[in-house]
Amino acid sequence: METSNIIEMRGITKRFGGVIANNNINLSIPAGTIHAIVGENGAGKSTIMKILYGFYTADEGKILVDGWRREIRNPHDAIALGLGMVHQHFMLVPPMTVTENIILGAEPGGGRINYKRAEEQIRKLSNDFGFDINPNSCVEELSVGQQQRVEVLKALYRGARILILDEPTAVLTPQEVEEFFRILRSMRERGKTIIIITHKLNEVLALSDNVTVMRDGKVVGERKTAETDAAELARLMVGRDVLLRVEKTEAKPKDAVLSVRGLQLRPGAEISFNVQAGEIVGIAGVEGNGQTELIEILAGLRTAAGGSFTLNGRECAGLSAREIKELGVAHIPEDRHRRGLLLDFELTDNAILGTHYRPPVASRAGLLDDAAIVRKTRRLIQEFDVRPPDLELPARALSGGNQQKLIIGREFDIHPKLLLVSQPTRGVDIGAIEFIHRKLVGLRDAGAAILLVSAELEEVLSLADRVLVMYQGRVVGEVDPRKVNQEEIGLMMTGGKKKGRDTDEPDQAE
Repeated sequence: METSNIIEMRGITKRFGGVIANNNINLSIPAGTIHAIVGENGAGKSTIMKILYGFYTADEGKILVDGWRREIRNPHDAIALGLGMVHQHFMLVPPMTVTENIILGAEPGGGRINYKRAEEQIRKLSNDFGFDINPNSCVEELSVGQQQRVEVLKALYRGARILILDEPTAVLTPQEVEEFFRILRSMRERGKTIIIITHKLNEVLALSDNVTVMRDGKVVGERKTAETDAAELARLMVGRDVLLRVEKTEAKPKDAVLSVRGLQLRPGAEISFNVQAGEIVGIAGVEGNGQTELIEILAGLRTAAGGSFTLNGRECAGLSAREIKELGVAHIPEDRHRRGLLLDFELTDNAILGTHYRPPVASRAGLLDDAAIVRKTRRLIQEFDVRPPDLELPARALSGGNQQKLIIGREFDIHPKLLLVSQPTRGVDIGAIEFIHRKLVGLRDAGAAILLVSAELEEVLSLADRVLVMYQGRVVGEVDPRKVNQEEIGLMMTGGKKKGRDTDEPDQAE
């Protein structure tokens, strides 16, 4: 059945100073479909959607909703037309309840708020779409996936029939992604139109009906999802053929660099393993099972409840983050905003974090050498393809992928003996993912030991030479990524046991 276009954007151009973010964009969204907009970071996909939602005003062009030209000057205009938007970084107040968050900003003027009526409406919406959210729950007690559902409920409560989702799976576990997709399909079946901004091609192919590809501020391709594949979409996004798999030779591990013995991430949960020079050891597990605690303990950012770990034979438990870094440990954190960057500081400042007190960027007296800092920053920007290459920009002005490349460049630059890396490609586009994977394999081949944590199981299995599976703060198994069955490793990640094992414990996760 043919569907009419619920949204049409014609000749949209948007400039920020001398930068053209959107260049004569033409975009059509059929009603009752899931439409994906893909492109590298900086391609202009978020900008065009922020114009549609009223965050920005186009310099040129027009917007049609339901076939009629509309002036969308701000989000209030967009909401009045039935548009809703869920941002990558949620806009929720953690101490407040689900109901309080949802009605915040939509309170009736001049009258008292009828919480009971609002709660009933929210509960009905939750039940209708299978959200399984208690309106009385406190937001800070919800999982990330549940918080995202609250954001979607907020848009539906305001009458959204067109929902814009910006990188909706960037912070979700594989299990949460599948459940979220079920909800989106249910919304489509009930007549909603959904626009997804993403760079994850496997999700585009699994979920969407149509896809628009953007590059350098322009639309470079429009496809029916059933008539394309990942290779074609990647080529359109990047402008060249992209390697969609990790290419690496057999690891040649040497002596153990990191030895962990009886380390207690939480009281009663011990963990022991080694990471050798010249290998990547991956950790698979549903987020929240101790991966964050493990990496932060090893980086000196928190204290273990017990046990020990050594680097090249030296005991490190109790050392500060600086002392551990001095032993040759680099750390790429899972939260680049909270742990990796000073967002309001210039790229030059961020490029020297952790080495700012020592030569060549500082004299032995501790005085900073501005010329050396500029040289170092320029070199990292060039080598790690950080865009735009403006040294005086604050870090927050970069896209997520370019922020990540800056952090990776800075940490690689200390030539680490051990690299602790968490979520290396979270929120990163496909071209940058290929680049980061290549850099990690190159560092391994240069003799570094790498401990990798990623919520993307496919990434762990592709990059790692050995995989440890974590559940509730413990290592529950080690698998060979070349031989493991994904169903089997998924069962281990949720606390189940490998079938056929000689044990009295159940085969299924409890």
